[in-house]
Amino acid sequence: MSASRHILICDDERESRTELAAHLERHGFRVTVTAGGALLRALERARIDALILGLQAGTADGLRTFRSLRDASDVPLLLLASRADHLERLVALELGADEYLEKPVNPREILARLRNLLRRSGALAHAPQTRARLFRFDGWQLDVLARQLSDPAGRAASLRNSEYRVLASLLAHGNRVVSRLKLIELARGRDALPFDRSIDVRISRLRQVLGDDARVPRIIKTVHGEGYVIGVPVERT
Repeated sequence: MSASRHILICDDERESRTELAAHLERHGFRVTVTAGGALLRALERARIDALILGLQAGTADGLRTFRSLRDASDVPLLLLASRADHLERLVALELGADEYLEKPVNPREILARLRNLLRRSGALAHAPQTRARLFRFDGWQLDVLARQLSDPAGRAASLRNSEYRVLASLLAHGNRVVSRLKLIELARGRDALPFDRSIDVRISRLRQVLGDDARVPRIIKTVHGEGYVIGVPVERT
């Protein structure tokens, strides 16, 4: 799992990033460390398999750094925040965090979460489990090989990693219901809990991208007590 994996740690707290880097290196990871101001340059200079980003939660600078990152890169992201509450966690997930932990965090838990994140991102090339390359639905098209979503006018639409996994799985199931737990596992890993609300954030974001009315959705329907289902015909080639 760790062989040749390159991890970028970005944290303005020098002691925190140095200690974490040493811990990951002891477990075989290649690690680069940087502070917030050099984050984007560090991502441009080398191929990064995952980013561990330490933020001062609730600060304008932290939010600005986060937004700039997600505008520039879709690298798998584990966010370490100085404090956390329900709203901030949902905002972080909506903006594209794959994992969210509150400081202080035991380095062993960070290591476990990182390995889980890398497993999910590595499995992404094989999802969904279908031989279809293209899914067409309600004028939209999802190219599985290119991992590209196109709107009815042929324009590319932006999807984050976890959103792609959820949409691809729903389309692969055609018009069959996919349970919330299965979608949570796709988006966050098998350590997620059934009451985890992160999947609702992903579904909400997908509906926004697809122009699906959240009050009366047509494309991604909620089946209460069960999960979600694609509510329009799905063609595959």
